[in-house]
Amino acid sequence: MGLVYALAAYLSWGLVVPVHFRLLSAFSPSYILAERILWSSLFAGGLVAVWRTRLRTPFPLRPRHGLLVLSAGLIAVNWLLYLQAVAAGYLLDASLGYYINPLVSVALGALVLRERLRPVQIAAVAIAAASVALAVAWAGDLPLVSLALAVSFALYGLVRKVVGVDPIVGFLAETLLLAPAALVWLLLSPEPLLPSDTGSLGLLALTGITTALPLIWFAAAAERLRLSTLGLLQYLAPTCLLGLSVLAYGERVEPHRAAMFALIWLALALYAVDSLRATRRQP
Repeated sequence: MGLVYALAAYLSWGLVVPVHFRLLSAFSPSYILAERILWSSLFAGGLVAVWRTRLRTPFPLRPRHGLLVLSAGLIAVNWLLYLQAVAAGYLLDASLGYYINPLVSVALGALVLRERLRPVQIAAVAIAAASVALAVAWAGDLPLVSLALAVSFALYGLVRKVVGVDPIVGFLAETLLLAPAALVWLLLSPEPLLPSDTGSLGLLALTGITTALPLIWFAAAAERLRLSTLGLLQYLAPTCLLGLSVLAYGERVEPHRAAMFALIWLALALYAVDSLRATRRQP
């Protein structure tokens, strides 16, 4: 099930979420972020109320549960950066950030969680890292938004793996921690607390679902998969985002990014074949 949850999360982030937020381009990124937090907390609260008998309660609370404060801050920063990139039309920069993110996740898995990689997996990671380095060297610079997106989400994945709470309960805790600041921002913002037209209101309310479900699926996958595996699977999201930016929104792919795309998929194929062989060898 870990693989199913990961695929659902990454395909949602690569195809559904960017289209959704492009439809909200009339609003500022900070306004969308605040609305996103409040609607997400309502949706997650409803899920907890309906499924309360099926969820793992975090009680008694342990010191590690305090890390949810950190994960809430990390995901808020990641959301805001992503919204700004979408609003500015920099989907390719966002895509590059999420190409770099799996490498950070693999590094954190090895350094912090002591996850060991097999030789073929090391080769796959090296190919992916070389492809990103080649793209950056060819372009001449690394957009700061790409780096910030990569690091913030990799750290978020690490914290959610360590904190060890039910995915839905953890997400509800994060949004409730962020909700007071979001509400204050909306009350002080010149933009309306709730838009008057039903279309915009419906799209904003829908952010609760398109935000909560992929993150809940991601947290469920993080509990079940190695951080390194979770990180490399994440290449699905930026690949979908890259295709969307080119085919739907007319952004141009430079040769260095096309080369990076091909090398990363080679790395993914190596990693997948090696993981499949290892699974078959297990008794």
